[in-house]
Amino acid sequence: MTDDKPKWPPVHALLADGTTVCIRPVAADDHEQLQGLYEEMSPENLRLRFFGVSRRSAERAADRACAAPRPGYRALLAERTGQVVGLAEYDSGGAGTEADVSIAVADGLHHRGVGTLLVEHLVSAARAEGVTAFTADSLSENREVLRLFADLGLRTARRFEGPEVRCTIELTEDDTYLSAVDERGRAADVASLEPLLRPEAVAVVGAGRKPGSVGRAILHHLKAGGYTRRVFAVNPAATSLLGVPSHPSISALPRTPDLAVVAVPAASVAQVAEECGKAGVRSLLVVTAGLDADQAQVLMAACRTYGMRLVGPNCLGVSNTDPALRLDATFAATHPRPGTAGVAVQSGGVGIALLDGLSRLGIGVSTFASLGDKYDVSGNDMLQWWESDRRTDLALLHLESFGNPRAFSRTARRVARRMPVLTVDAGRTDAGRRAAASHTAAAATRTMTRTALFTQAGITATHSVGELLEAVALLHSQPLPNGSRIAIVTNAGGAGVLAADACAEAGLTLPPPTPELIDDLLALLPDGAAVGNPVDATAAVTEEQLGECVDRIMRHGGADAVLVALVPTAVAAATGDDLVRAVTRVSGPRPKPVVAVRLEQAMPVELLPTTDGGTVPSYAEPQAAARALAHAVHREAWLARPAGTVPDLGGMDPARAHCVVDSFLEAHPDGGWLEPHACVELLDSYGITQLPWAWADTEDDAVLAAERLRGADGRVVMKGHWPGLLHKTAEHAVHLDLRGESQVRAAFRDLETRFAGLLTGVVVQPLADRGTELFAGVVQDQVFGPLVVFGLGGTATEALADHAARLAPLTDHDVHDLITTPRCAPLLFGAQGNGPVDLPDLEQLLLRLSHMASDLPQLAEADFNPVLATPGGVTVLDARVRLVPRRSQDPYLRRLR
Repeated sequence: MTDDKPKWPPVHALLADGTTVCIRPVAADDHEQLQGLYEEMSPENLRLRFFGVSRRSAERAADRACAAPRPGYRALLAERTGQVVGLAEYDSGGAGTEADVSIAVADGLHHRGVGTLLVEHLVSAARAEGVTAFTADSLSENREVLRLFADLGLRTARRFEGPEVRCTIELTEDDTYLSAVDERGRAADVASLEPLLRPEAVAVVGAGRKPGSVGRAILHHLKAGGYTRRVFAVNPAATSLLGVPSHPSISALPRTPDLAVVAVPAASVAQVAEECGKAGVRSLLVVTAGLDADQAQVLMAACRTYGMRLVGPNCLGVSNTDPALRLDATFAATHPRPGTAGVAVQSGGVGIALLDGLSRLGIGVSTFASLGDKYDVSGNDMLQWWESDRRTDLALLHLESFGNPRAFSRTARRVARRMPVLTVDAGRTDAGRRAAASHTAAAATRTMTRTALFTQAGITATHSVGELLEAVALLHSQPLPNGSRIAIVTNAGGAGVLAADACAEAGLTLPPPTPELIDDLLALLPDGAAVGNPVDATAAVTEEQLGECVDRIMRHGGADAVLVALVPTAVAAATGDDLVRAVTRVSGPRPKPVVAVRLEQAMPVELLPTTDGGTVPSYAEPQAAARALAHAVHREAWLARPAGTVPDLGGMDPARAHCVVDSFLEAHPDGGWLEPHACVELLDSYGITQLPWAWADTEDDAVLAAERLRGADGRVVMKGHWPGLLHKTAEHAVHLDLRGESQVRAAFRDLETRFAGLLTGVVVQPLADRGTELFAGVVQDQVFGPLVVFGLGGTATEALADHAARLAPLTDHDVHDLITTPRCAPLLFGAQGNGPVDLPDLEQLLLRLSHMASDLPQLAEADFNPVLATPGGVTVLDARVRLVPRRSQDPYLRRLR
């Protein structure tokens, strides 16, 4: 048994078949149910579990699980609708890093993933307690438990001893294990969404008799959209609505619906959810808005108790355009056009705009989910559905919040390798930003955090619905460019200049044509044509000449994409030439993207049909075309780079670091900034190089420290210290370039006088060599986790705001991006003739900082400023660390929100 107030609170999670169980610590009053779990097992399963059959086995097993708390023992159970269906436990004996593990699953629930899910949660709990390996003894004929251990994704060794086998399972959380957990989670998630997105029967609860009600509108959409399965209305005041049979309650329906659409007043939602759960409904779509906290809690309790997935509340609905289903359970103005884009939004208004835009472009929608207040089903769920549905090739998201960003990031990285994932980056501004206590916190804006998430996950982030549709049009219709080189062709010089400016502003390059291409195009185009980049083909160009010009540029190796900027002219009208046909006429495969800009175009973006059955995106503004091309360039670059790995580093001692943290928080329960001695010990635990220093309480101590530390030139630095001091330079608590005893004494007296009552001592360091001053730090975001920030350092770091950020844990690619993204990056590579700094040492610093942040959830902020980078090495000159009491939470553990 665990403590009365267990450290590990109950959570709900999905089994392999999509049903829900609650995973929680065992309590004393579970004894009867646990004994019953064993007593109801078949004799054969009891023999496999206990290596024999005894009438006392069940009672002894329940006694063991429900005994008083003891060191090194933990037991977790799985229950479904209040019934215990599984138990997993480990026991280390209170010492050592190995623990014996055992599992029991109720008869009739084998092969549903109960045991695997319990072991995953037990692994997470054990790792948090310092256990590094499980051991288990099993009969060699117990193939089910042996297969469970083998399929976990953890390194497992077996040793056979007669009829028994001893398994040793290493609990290392590497990518192999996380990938196995991901796959199990994906399969369970998709299974749980089947009743929601492929329901065999739908009931609309709250469909009104009068026009104007949301429930009636959804019922109408289901019927008018041609839903191919059964649909019912629930309204006690009617027997038929819109030709659909109506019944007084869910329990009165002739069959249990898979999906119940709830469109009743907020005060009635919880009661309806309870009735649906008791009737066996598998999913709820709650369009009702305005639930208060108590109503929301009761709604979620019903969903978790009865294993119902929930979309909403306060949402537009869901749809699935599969021709075999044709589900449209929304109250949008029109039915979505069938297609290949998956759409998930929190805002109903954004959803309507995306549905309209995708229909207008002819791309259409595979499945649509308006998530609303997102109590349960999230963008992560929808990504996994699209990954598996074999119909979706574009994933579009509008998310205002994230429940588990690190799990979302893993899913998005995987899905983005298969299809473009795009988002409208909502909530970019930082109006609610807290007052920054350090340089790190000041730099880590909400915009920077979201940008890091999207960049690392390979998500194409746009700033508006319009920009998202611009990018979708190109990514849907064109191959990705191999680089950022753009060739511009136009029939009007002014349009070409606008396009060139737009491309340059979007970060694209305009390479000049080669002499061979210039000669080739001059021979093709009308007199007066200017062949540069842009190529001005003049108003006299014919349809045939323009088409051939585009084809020749495409065949030439000097450009990665072609932008054709056109304006209507009287010359083309008089000759009957349709210059747009020069873009849409395709004589063979086009290996590079082609986009059109038509300044007279009424719509911001259109897809023009081509002669080979494809489409070409056409934009009304060159800026839109350039933005879309830039997004395509970034996606290709992300895809071309192999997935990064988190390097294994030596010289780190996390156990020592935990001791430093625990000791500080025991003395300071509310947290705070580490004293210099503790800060040094923490950094030393991760092998982070710091400039030598000494602590001095008195003037004489300072003199002795200076004598011991002064460098070759005899100069030292003195820094005042007191609890809560953050910005020493701003407080004028730093003395630089101190020479000799008299200056050291004078500096100490000055600090002692000016900060009387505050000063607790001083730090003395040798004066550092000249080099590039950098900044590195970490801030723990309550939602996103640890964010590593890097950039130009020194006293002006906040004013210059030259920073980049990535979410921890950092991969080798993330570290490279951190170093090369800030504007100061050329300084690190020797741009001013001083030679490059020690880049491998800089990478090591950032990786070790990332490990420290990932290992220590109590680390609220770490601020290294300045960090001195020279060709000979990288050294932290000043460091501050703030700790808060915070329990570690496994971000990759399978659980529902």
